[in-house]
Amino acid sequence: MPTTSAVRSTNLPATSMPESVVPAQIDAPLIDAPQLTAIHMLDAVNGWGLAETAVVRTNDGGVTWYNLTPPGLTQVGYSVSEAFLDAQHAWIIVADPGDFRTAGLQYRTEDGGLHWSKSAVPFGSGHLTFLDATSGWMLADRGVAAGSNAVSVFQTKDGGSTWDRKYINDPTVEGARDSLPLGGLKFGLFPLNMQTAWIGGVVYAPGTVYLYRSDDAGHSWQVVDLSLPPGVQDSELAFEDLQFVDAQHAFLTLRITGNEYHLAVYVSSDGGDTWSLTPLLIPNGGSADFVSAQEGLVWNGDQFYVTRDAAQTWTTVAPDVVFGDTFARMDFVRLADGWVITYDSTSRYGLYRTADGGATWTSLFP
Repeated sequence: MPTTSAVRSTNLPATSMPESVVPAQIDAPLIDAPQLTAIHMLDAVNGWGLAETAVVRTNDGGVTWYNLTPPGLTQVGYSVSEAFLDAQHAWIIVADPGDFRTAGLQYRTEDGGLHWSKSAVPFGSGHLTFLDATSGWMLADRGVAAGSNAVSVFQTKDGGSTWDRKYINDPTVEGARDSLPLGGLKFGLFPLNMQTAWIGGVVYAPGTVYLYRSDDAGHSWQVVDLSLPPGVQDSELAFEDLQFVDAQHAFLTLRITGNEYHLAVYVSSDGGDTWSLTPLLIPNGGSADFVSAQEGLVWNGDQFYVTRDAAQTWTTVAPDVVFGDTFARMDFVRLADGWVITYDSTSRYGLYRTADGGATWTSLFP
């Protein structure tokens, strides 16, 4: 299994946090050091986050957070599905605990969380994505059993006011179809537009990738064949993520688990029609974030692998913080500006920020 390529160690000089204009105060209560379970930054200063009991927003790079939780919503964190489009538009889906397959509540804001509308939706938990303020997809989970995962696919064209079911593979439901196999666990739906999208996951069969594509708004799905690295026929292959950075350029990551653990990176420059395996299998590669057609980062447990040429070559950046097992997730808006959420043995979340590409980090709160 090839694991070498042009990799250079890079120790970037520490830089101070950039000065900025004092942001306007958001008309909402402050929340001190929220225990963030998720973060979605829009740029170097604006972003959203989820805490265990709150929906929060920042406009100063994560130093200050405002509580913008929809009225009546008490459990957030990992219990909701969310989509944060921009500083004004966001959606939160809460499954009905009595019927997560076919019932849930949707909270929607168009003014940055100052006001939320609430409506019933015909699904519960799943993977929610919006392309713009009106166009969205939902991969709705209908339950897992014996390595199988039933799902349904919905679309909205009016910002979530109504949802139209496009596909279901649950054999207990009339009209179920099987172009997306019931077997395998589905991790997410990744749309290019309202016609074309991918669903990825894992099927526990050596040398097999679970990746399907639709070009008819989710009505039918076809398997995507990826060119696999040599020597992985006996390894478990799990789809990790697919990120479009523009309409043509995308990155796909695949976890390879055998005697060793690696991350394979694929690139597309034709809107996902074809995928090319890049040279390096990143050892112990995990979280990945691509910020342009050329640039991205992968965390491997000890350091950041950084590319500036669409994953053809990589440099390594060693952080001045030993994240280790506390590393929970990361979010970069460009190579310089990124955030890491940590989770420690005392069940506390922390938030760090870098302004120099991952070399030096500032703790925003413990």
